[in-house]
Amino acid sequence: MAMNKIFKCFIIFLILACIAGISVFFKLSLRFNFSTIHFNIPSKICLPINNNYESNRSNSVNKADNQLQNVKKYTGMWTVGTNGRLGNQMGAFSSLLGLANINGHQPYIEQHMYNYLAPYFQITVPLIHNEVANKIKWKHYWLHDWISPEHKKIEGEFVKFSGYPNSWTFYHHIRDEIRKQFTVHEFIREDVNSYLQKIKGMRKNVTYIGVHVRRGDYVHVMPNTWKGVVADRDYLEKAMKYFRDKYQEPVFVITSDGLDWCKSNLDNSRGDIYFPGDVTSSTPAVDLAMLIHCNHTIMTIGTFGFWAGYLTGGEVIYLDKYVLPNSPFLNVFKYEAFYLPEWIGIPANLSTLQKAE
Repeated sequence: MAMNKIFKCFIIFLILACIAGISVFFKLSLRFNFSTIHFNIPSKICLPINNNYESNRSNSVNKADNQLQNVKKYTGMWTVGTNGRLGNQMGAFSSLLGLANINGHQPYIEQHMYNYLAPYFQITVPLIHNEVANKIKWKHYWLHDWISPEHKKIEGEFVKFSGYPNSWTFYHHIRDEIRKQFTVHEFIREDVNSYLQKIKGMRKNVTYIGVHVRRGDYVHVMPNTWKGVVADRDYLEKAMKYFRDKYQEPVFVITSDGLDWCKSNLDNSRGDIYFPGDVTSSTPAVDLAMLIHCNHTIMTIGTFGFWAGYLTGGEVIYLDKYVLPNSPFLNVFKYEAFYLPEWIGIPANLSTLQKAE
């Protein structure tokens, strides 16, 4: 019995000694550089190292930090109320964003404008509810159609703009943000791209030219009210010739509120002119989406054609000097504030109006 007790005690002593030895070993091992220990790991499981990752990550963090430091703290509530169709709504909305950015205030979109734009574009500007808008004591501020020095020093926490502002001078400094706000929804983009791919046919070097021909009420309003003209066949042929001479396989995508006139007056003997309104359920927003997914733009007059050119971002040809020098239109409109400097203007034929004078 005594021997059994001694043997058991000896076994317990050995176990404790082993545990103590292992503990001492790990404590000592922490003091050594394990890089001297070589493990036989198969090379095929070793992953490549991205040497640029840390550098890129560091640069991104630094840029983000700098951007955060430079972000303006917007205050108040600025909005805009306007009538008009799609082009006017887009112009007023963009002018609001530009002026709010310049003056350091938070822009809000009203329900009426949101209902007009949001079904087509991915608008992210905060919405102000009608009940809230009706209870705010707004400072009303009318805008003419180009930016002036006083617009950079507008006072007031609750400002509501009015008028028909559309000049790029209000918002060109935030062009990327404007284009982001006017990103069309995916379901529209898919339909547009499907149509453009279809008309490409067997062409290998196709260049899409979006063409907007404004007619409608302007056919009467321009000569009778503003002493001006709309685009004629000669202007459109000159504009199309410019692209035909420059690009190997141009394709012209025509949208208009006067498609019958376009079909009767444009020479399609080359087979390079297409009218998407014939095969798609055309709405102004779908027409605009079709135009801005092209490479370049031919516009005539009006805000709709302007937005086609502005959002497309390629070369733009426009109808220039389309009212007489004594037109009252020039009291509310400046060519240089409407068309970007790099755009190409083709002067209108005013001979008929000049004879009438």
